[in-house]
Amino acid sequence: MNKEVPLHERRVVYQIPGMDNVEVRRDLIYKRVEGTELKMDVYTPPDLPNGTRVPGVLFIHGGPIPSDFRPQLKDWGQYVSYGELVAASGLVGVTFNHRYHDFAQLDQSASDVAAAIRYVRDHAELFNLDSDRLCLWAISGGGLFLSFALRDKPTFVRCIVAYYALLDLRQSKEASAAVSKEALRKFSPVSCLSHSASAGAPIFIARAGLDYPEFKQSIDLFLREALAANAVLDFANHHQGQHGFDLLNDDPRSRWIIARTIEFVKAHVSAGWRPGQGAAIRPRKSAKRA
Repeated sequence: MNKEVPLHERRVVYQIPGMDNVEVRRDLIYKRVEGTELKMDVYTPPDLPNGTRVPGVLFIHGGPIPSDFRPQLKDWGQYVSYGELVAASGLVGVTFNHRYHDFAQLDQSASDVAAAIRYVRDHAELFNLDSDRLCLWAISGGGLFLSFALRDKPTFVRCIVAYYALLDLRQSKEASAAVSKEALRKFSPVSCLSHSASAGAPIFIARAGLDYPEFKQSIDLFLREALAANAVLDFANHHQGQHGFDLLNDDPRSRWIIARTIEFVKAHVSAGWRPGQGAAIRPRKSAKRA
């Protein structure tokens, strides 16, 4: 990949046919607050028959990002290409901006994420979306906003994906100096795991071996706790991957991880499974023993 390309213009390094043929509704206003319009883009597979409902993926971007930074995250090449990739894979893709500009704004941003989820579920018919079959895919600092799904286990969240995500806010010295211990716990997904994690949504974790120490430490701790809780867990490590390997490491390992993630998502959002009901895909009946 050309290192001269600005980060916000870079697209994910994995592509499939049909990404340039998906349908997109851009700049939908999902929330108005304090004179600010928060917007989302919704990507859908082309030519869906009327009445068809397909599962969806909501991408949760990271931060903190300055409030005046342009373009906003949903318009970055990363999120545009992920929306296209998901829609070309037969799912609805949702990208949106939320107000994560400072660690002190975690509650504000979490309320935006919740509003975005409510909006797409309330307007599911417009997007050919099955509102009860969603995946939450968090990237980098967006991992903090997976906490509610791990804690509350909403039945409409059929799986969770975290890419080089911060999963233990306590590992960040900057955050620890800015927010209360209660906020650190509340927005640390590792703190939201429980001994009943095996009844929660399946989780896919992608780790970058050359990531920042606090991100790797948070992921490593999350993996240990998730395994101790016997969570339904898939894990992929890019041993030479940078933070943002899906943009920066144009190599077979990156492409394999992204392709495997799409397979994981499709399997779990499409299967007849709900949290607390066991495996996502029922095994075939085995032959009778002799």
